Amino acid sequence: MEQLPYLFNRLVADRRSVFPVQFDTSRKVADDIIEQVLINATWAPNHGQSEPWFFKVFTGKGLERFAEIQSRLYAAHAGSQFKKDKFEKLLATPLLASHVISIGMKRTTTKQIPEIEDVEAVACAVQNIYLSVQAYGLGGYWTSGGVTYFEQAKEHFGLGEQDRLLGFFYIGHVKIPSPSAKRASIEQKTEWVRE
Repeated sequence: MEQLPYLFNRLVADRRSVFPVQFDTSRKVADDIIEQVLINATWAPNHGQSEPWFFKVFTGKGLERFAEIQSRLYAAHAGSQFKKDKFEKLLATPLLASHVISIGMKRTTTKQIPEIEDVEAVACAVQNIYLSVQAYGLGGYWTSGGVTYFEQAKEHFGLGEQDRLLGFFYIGHVKIPSPSAKRASIEQKTEWVRE
């Protein structure tokens, strides 16, 4: 038991974003691992036990469907901002992952909970996903790019008008590890009040 805090501290410090181009595309993650990762996500803190998260998992041929959805939406709504290379990236990148999970926030309407608290709860759930992926020795990446903020995207990911799409989490086996990271000293980010 004495090692548990040390192991947890290492898990937190070693967590990295691993981008889809770093994944080993020849290997797939078992669905039961993804299911456990999502179970771990649901143990995130949330106001009034509202559990505002909603996940939609794409894998196998579902990755092609996801790629088609987001590239089609982008082409339809980018207007003068359309870029062919971005369109092609939206088509190709999902196919590098073993699984892609849409991160949704279902708005709590039965209680007087500010929207930001639902968003924060989902962000906590995503941190649990990150730590779980790290614990399994996998790579993961949370992106809010692509069609995340397109109002028209919500319906494709099981979300309603008051809900929010908060991005996508890509998971795969790591082929190319991410480099070590640094953080500012805790003294620069903390003030103690003792009296």
